[in-house]
Amino acid sequence: MSKIEYSELAPGFRISRVLTGMWQVADLEKDGNTLDPIAAAKHMIPYVEAGFTTFDMADHYGSAEVIAGHFKNAEAAGRHAQMLTKWVPKPGPVTREEVREGVERALQRLETERLDLLQYHAWNYADPNWLDSLFWLRDLRDEGLIAHLGVTNFDAAHVRVAVASGIPIITNQVSFSLLDQRAAGAMTEVCKKYRVRLLAYGTLAGGFLSEQWLGQPEPTELSTWSQMKYKRFIDAAGGWDRFQSLLRVVASVAARHDVTIAAVASRHVLDQPAVCGVILGARLGQNDHINENRAIFKLKLEDRDRRELQEAISSLEPIPGGCGDEYRKPPFLTAAGDLSDHYDSIPPAFVPEKDDNGTQRVFSGTSWEDFAGYCRAIRHGNTIEVSGTTATQGSRIIGGIDPAAQTHFVIDKILGAIESLGGSLEDVVRTRVFIKNMNDWERVARAHGERFGHIKPANTLVEARLVGDEYLVEIEARAVISDRRD
Repeated sequence: MSKIEYSELAPGFRISRVLTGMWQVADLEKDGNTLDPIAAAKHMIPYVEAGFTTFDMADHYGSAEVIAGHFKNAEAAGRHAQMLTKWVPKPGPVTREEVREGVERALQRLETERLDLLQYHAWNYADPNWLDSLFWLRDLRDEGLIAHLGVTNFDAAHVRVAVASGIPIITNQVSFSLLDQRAAGAMTEVCKKYRVRLLAYGTLAGGFLSEQWLGQPEPTELSTWSQMKYKRFIDAAGGWDRFQSLLRVVASVAARHDVTIAAVASRHVLDQPAVCGVILGARLGQNDHINENRAIFKLKLEDRDRRELQEAISSLEPIPGGCGDEYRKPPFLTAAGDLSDHYDSIPPAFVPEKDDNGTQRVFSGTSWEDFAGYCRAIRHGNTIEVSGTTATQGSRIIGGIDPAAQTHFVIDKILGAIESLGGSLEDVVRTRVFIKNMNDWERVARAHGERFGHIKPANTLVEARLVGDEYLVEIEARAVISDRRD
């Protein structure tokens, strides 16, 4: 019998490397029928007894937290389990009190005094409130209500911003599979630098990476949210024919090792350098995959296997954007194909003030704006001018000593200002970048390129003495909104 593998994410905090995902509780309850928590909890027992001690859930996975809370306290096996959950607030302003309420709600549902790992999701990086929320969660961690902090669906740039700013993140939960390799690039490099580990979901692409779909015609009707979601990933990766080519290669590797396609797909992701675990969904009470999951741990991929898998991956179209972008920008690779099942709209980061001449201004609330008498950005006609912007949020310096992290946060603030005045990053026609130390120029320029590489505005980068030793970069921008869009 294969030995279960575990990852130690922090001293005294160890999880099984195959986690049991409980998102399908929401799918089982989508018709308005709530699962019996006592009965559902009993179906968690075999997982823990087999060594699969870790469960992943969220505040919006139906009654998953309630079921897990009952299991942890009513069943003997539950005392040896780790419960990972998420807090996903709606877009827009969030207060310190609302952050505490979200945590206390999870504590109540999970029937515990401290959350093992709380993972936070941010909808809109242009609104700096996401960082406020993380700082307040850090305070609740220090208070003892949370043992460990993670994030979910963060891209590489914003993992960097958060950790460089002093948020003690230990995990980022992202889509990662043979179909979706976004986490294998910049994300892995940032994780290595800041010792963040990846929890991978979507590893089996909603069940499509299995023998069930090998050689099958393209489906026209799909029965679960997971299938609807990951069929969009298949389409984005080049379509059903290319997916079948991938599936044939994976099946060949699986046959060579006498395991399933799912085992090969999971093992491949587990072997990636930043990955601490893969999350495989369970439909409690309907079926379990304990024996199949055990097979993952007996499989050791060889060089030949990895070469063949990599060649098959290379034949696919890359999933667009960075990790988590499917929840922030088109194409929305979600079950619905948009974000309508998550929220109604995203409020602007800043509220514009309009004068009698029709000029609009936004203020980001930093002390410098009142002190020196200027606004963060001003719109007159179709032109938006953004003042020199540093990595400041309230009284905090964001990004620490990482110039790339400061640059990304500065660009986020610029984006928030422009969007609040009716524009977009694509409207930017000019940026000016001032750096404190010329030794930082390449890291700052690379971060600028990550955000503006598809836009290519006019740009100047110079070394300058900035106000405040803690500031490594300052950027100003001009945007011109097209008449046909306005």
